[in-house]
Amino acid sequence: MGGIKTWAEDDKPREKFTTKGKASLSNSELIAILIRTGSSDDNAIEVGRSILSLVNDDLNKLAKLSIKDLTSIPGVGPVKAITILAALELGGRREASEVRDRAKIGSSKDAYHYIKWRLEDLDYEEFWIILLDRSNKVIGEYRISEGGVAGTVVDPKRIFKKALDVQASGLILIHNHPSGNLKPSQQDISITSKLKQGGLLLDIGIFDHLIIGHKSFFSFADEGLL
Repeated sequence: MGGIKTWAEDDKPREKFTTKGKASLSNSELIAILIRTGSSDDNAIEVGRSILSLVNDDLNKLAKLSIKDLTSIPGVGPVKAITILAALELGGRREASEVRDRAKIGSSKDAYHYIKWRLEDLDYEEFWIILLDRSNKVIGEYRISEGGVAGTVVDPKRIFKKALDVQASGLILIHNHPSGNLKPSQQDISITSKLKQGGLLLDIGIFDHLIIGHKSFFSFADEGLL
């Protein structure tokens, strides 16, 4: 096998991965490995650079793109777009699995790292709960509702039914703000208060309510709103 100079441009990132290790590759080179080939005008690395320029080299923004967004770039078809998004999803799940291995919630930060992969990249709102036992170990997490960009409807009966079904001792409320604005709305404050009162009657603690934005979160508990 010849040296790297004898390889086609589209194959050089694979050679570099083999000889120097994965950490030596740039983001565009890693994308080139995923998409394998470029376009008639650009090699795979150059197509990778075009993809990154679309999001100003921000991988978090890249994960939020749609297949349609990615296929607007010359040299990127649906298969390549899906491959890129699948790889980013795996990366997010890997981070989440590391947190889940030690899934005991002791702070708002623990809860955020446990659940963020489900919500950070969405462009519409979803409402989730994390159910906990008496030792604050996670029993499970459940999506309660999903809606539009501006909000989602929350049914307290569904939340408490889930908690009672698994005999949870407490729960954490979570929803996302696709806009990135973490300030709770009056509706957020109202439903939190309503659920806290319901939890008192059922002896189920409402330990926190997190609002998740872009790489950040707001905690009702930390801010003294619970």
